[in-house]
Amino acid sequence: MEQPRVVTGDQLTAADVYAIWQIRDLVFAVEQRCDEPDVDGVDLLPTTTHLWFADDDGPTSYLRCYVGADRTRRVGRVCTRADARGQGLSSRLMDVVLDRWGDERIDLGAQAYLHDWYAGFGFARSGEDYREAGIDHIPMSRPATR
Repeated sequence: MEQPRVVTGDQLTAADVYAIWQIRDLVFAVEQRCDEPDVDGVDLLPTTTHLWFADDDGPTSYLRCYVGADRTRRVGRVCTRADARGQGLSSRLMDVVLDRWGDERIDLGAQAYLHDWYAGFGFARSGEDYREAGIDHIPMSRPATR
């Protein structure tokens, strides 16, 4: 089974950055019409890890995992290209995250319609709903298992 690329922010090449921003732009800006900037100063940090699958047209599924200012690991920017959906690629990326960091607490802001999907990985609501980038979100957390 194909393994995803896993690269820390300080090891990304210019081509990697371009490909990552390309899939995120396609999914978040074009499809979902997010009304906030995607580039947030987190991507190039050494404490950020990018995971993705790709084909000849670029990334097919992508996930970003990073350590926030509060020193808690966070998952975000999970997306799959429209023509690659339904293959379980995002689930495989989440499995890699949990294999690597599942003993730590992990937080995320789930788009509301994905609440049950994240719950399947052990995440539970951790606060009140909020709106971000024009989309309803639910804060979720998965407790440390150590």
